[in-house]
Formats: sequence, C-alpha cells, structure tokens
Amino acid sequence: MPDMTAAPAKTFTAACLQVNASNDLAANIAVAADLTRRAVTGGADLVLMPENVSMMEWGRANITAKAMPEKDHAALAAFRALAKELRIWLHCGSLAVTTADGKVANRTYVLDPDGNIKASYDKIHMFDVDLGNGESYRESGTFQAGTKAVSVDLPWGRLGLTICYDLRFPHLYRRLGQAGADFLTVPAAFTKVTGEAHWHILLRARAIETGCFVFAPAQTGTHPGDRKTYGHALIINPWGEVLADAGLEPGIILAKIDVAQVAAARAKIPALTLDAAF
Repeated sequence: MPDMTAAPAKTFTAACLQVNASNDLAANIAVAADLTRRAVTGGADLVLMPENVSMMEWGRANITAKAMPEKDHAALAAFRALAKELRIWLHCGSLAVTTADGKVANRTYVLDPDGNIKASYDKIHMFDVDLGNGESYRESGTFQAGTKAVSVDLPWGRLGLTICYDLRFPHLYRRLGQAGADFLTVPAAFTKVTGEAHWHILLRARAIETGCFVFAPAQTGTHPGDRKTYGHALIINPWGEVLADAGLEPGIILAKIDVAQVAAARAKIPALTLDAAF
C-alpha cells in the first residue's frame, strides 16, 4: 500500500471497466471482479467501475426491491474484499443503496487497498428527460438525489466524484476543480441516443475546463427493459485528449497517468482562478 504521508507519486496506471450489466446481481459482481483482476494484471493501480455496475434493472418496483442498505449490500462487501485482496484503490461505479426514507441512493464508493470506504457520493442530478420516440426516464421517482459535492485524496492526488447525468452540469466540475481535484470520475450508463450526440464532447469539455484527468467507465449494449447504453468508456487527459476509448464491447481500458500534466494544463490556461463578476 502506498505511503499516504509521502509526497504524491508522479505517475500511476488507471483502468476503466466497460460492462453490459443485467439484472442478475451475482453474475454482474463476477464480471466486474474478473475485469478488475485483468486490469490489475495489466498494471492498474486504480480501477474504476461504471454506474449500476452490480444491477441494471428496469422500473421503480424492481429497482427498489433489489436495492440494499449499505451495511448489507452484497456488491459493496464483494468489492471491499476484492480491493483488499488485490491491494488496489477501487472506485465502485455506483450501487443502488436503500435510504432511510424508502427511496434509493445512486451511490458511488471509493475503497482503499485495505478495503476501507474512504469516500461515498450520491448522484446529485436526476435523469428526468423525454428523448423522443417514446424514450423517457424519471430517476427522481425512484432515487433520492444527493446534496453535496465530494472528493477524496488518493496517493497521487485528489479525485472528484460524479455520476452520469451530472456530466451536463459544469458548475459541479468547476467546484471540484477549485476544491483541488486533479482527477474526475464520471461512471455512466449513458443512453445510446444521448451518448452518440454528446458523450465524447461533454467529457472532453469537462477535462479542458478544469485541467483534470477524466475517468469515465461505462455500461454498453442492451439491458433489461430494452434499455440501450452507449459504451465508449474513456480516459481523457487535462488537455482534452482521449488516451483510451473502449468502443462498444465489454472490457477494460488502461492509461498511464502523468500527474504533472494537471499543473501544466492549468499553467497554460488558468481558467479555475477566475470567476465571473456578475
């Protein structure tokens, strides 16, 4: 395990997973664990999973029935054991976690190499949209929105946490960047329609605006309820260049992260240092 009291390391290897999750919890956990092991074999120090990595269910009743409280969550327990076994930092995408008020939080966890929970974040922006051709989503009917931005210190710098639809709200990323984030996560189950139109553009924009690396693990393919996701898990550097793109098939992408590029990009364009006077 890296010494957290030492100066941050200058480079590390990040991996993003791309999966086609179903509504079978055990099968989804097994797939995510297998891909994580492959990523570590490939040299990953930090592995990031997509939104809904353990369950892509359809409909409020089904989602609520299969959500679990944090203390009993089978996927969280499995991923904590995996992080400890592999001695890695593990970002758990997002899990459906039962809340006290009977709703469900779309919650991400960051685990250290001892399997401890170092941070958690509840998705703030709910995907309530009408995309046309009968494709509509109302996340607010099932999920309890989060209320605060969250970042967490890793051995290499600070990681800002977001989930999927958050991507369309640049003020959140600016806040994370100004709070010291060097890296941003966007685990997603982006729809095929919106992904084809906006996924690459928005992720590159968030990297450029903040001078951060962006890690965007993704769902891909067709899921229960005939829901189609876009794939294209991405790793993007602070200058907006795509370092790795997973395409459409399940798998992993890896990239060597040179943390010095964050300061270099911000020195060229110090956009985070100014705020509008209006």
